[in-house]
Amino acid sequence: MTYWFNAPGLRNLAPMGSTSTARSLSGTFLIPKLFIGVNAIPERGGGIIRYILPYCTTKRAFIIGDRYVSHLSERVATAMQNGGFTTETWNRTEPEVPLTNVEECASAMTAFEPDLIVAVGGGSVMDMAKVAWIRYERPDITDLRTLSPMVPLGLRKKARLLAVPTTSGTGAECTAAAVLTDEVEHRKFPVSSREIVPDFAAIDPTFTMGMPPKLTAGTGLDALAHAMDNIIAGVSNDITDALAIRAIELVFKYLPRAYKNPRDREARLKMHIAATTSGMAFGNGACHLTHNLGHALGQVFKIHHGVAVGIFIIPTLQFCAPVTNKYLEVCKALEIKGKTDEESLANLISRVRQLLAELDLPDNLEGLGITREQFQSNLDRMTTDAYEDPSVFGSPRWITREECRRMYEYTFEGKDIDF
Repeated sequence: MTYWFNAPGLRNLAPMGSTSTARSLSGTFLIPKLFIGVNAIPERGGGIIRYILPYCTTKRAFIIGDRYVSHLSERVATAMQNGGFTTETWNRTEPEVPLTNVEECASAMTAFEPDLIVAVGGGSVMDMAKVAWIRYERPDITDLRTLSPMVPLGLRKKARLLAVPTTSGTGAECTAAAVLTDEVEHRKFPVSSREIVPDFAAIDPTFTMGMPPKLTAGTGLDALAHAMDNIIAGVSNDITDALAIRAIELVFKYLPRAYKNPRDREARLKMHIAATTSGMAFGNGACHLTHNLGHALGQVFKIHHGVAVGIFIIPTLQFCAPVTNKYLEVCKALEIKGKTDEESLANLISRVRQLLAELDLPDNLEGLGITREQFQSNLDRMTTDAYEDPSVFGSPRWITREECRRMYEYTFEGKDIDF
């Protein structure tokens, strides 16, 4: 299968396009209209619903959820109905969004003919909403695997998109990307377009109050990986850096609290804001090596996405340190000091390890329960998938296929990256 990101021309040009010089020639900063707080989407109607109404002529809302948060999608349906919308709720999103699942959702959406699509859920639900929206408005696009981000889509002729995140991590409510699963090739792949950034987002911490500790930890690490990646990515800028730094501060302060006490309302709100802030940062900047390595690992061993990317924060910092010292901005924000840059980096890595320990997570793949035999038998596949993943385009240090393999080998045991 030839995915859009494997086109030779794109892979050759990507390193040049990610330089600060290229980015300074032209740029955009795309985010949804945000409504933040415990009353962002009240069940009586009002709030963000009152704001959205003028954008909708038929006032038909198609609400997408999954079986885990069906009570929350029904809560939103009630709010939309009280606000003047006719609704239909589709709670059949599957984790990691298989392509066949997309077609099911797009068919139901097409039959209902909404002028507002509402995603109520975590990253998978929001990813589903984005790509089903593409299929609804552009039924001529039959293979999402080959859809280049350079192709204009012409969305919003039929509908607009509202995102209501129920986890604090993916930041998908602010990004121009969705990650799907190709069941035939058994791998994840991204769909990217500036047009799929949601129009509106309701950042209401009450939607996250029921998250169990393990999910809290995994989603929180996803937000941290996004922000850490963005800081040292070749395509970051002053705006994205400011957002990423604040997100990092919030995660280190509030994630352990939310993990230990799921009903801590302040911690939930701060983590919800951290995830959205991080999403705005990497959505307009980039994530990189934590994600290409984490995507392949998670797909093979069915590890939660946030844990899979979070475990590569340390090796990614070490790998990129020879070409950038922007990690010092993180050290400054967290009041981590060292007599040299190298010592500051070592102290930052110790702080990340401390956070992982507070979340009862290891800093190596073996600690995730992966045996040496399982690891070796899947290493070639993971190496290929990680090397081909377009997240590598954002890295300030270009990585080879062999270096991807060594990153996995070192991280299996938790060894420091020395190459």
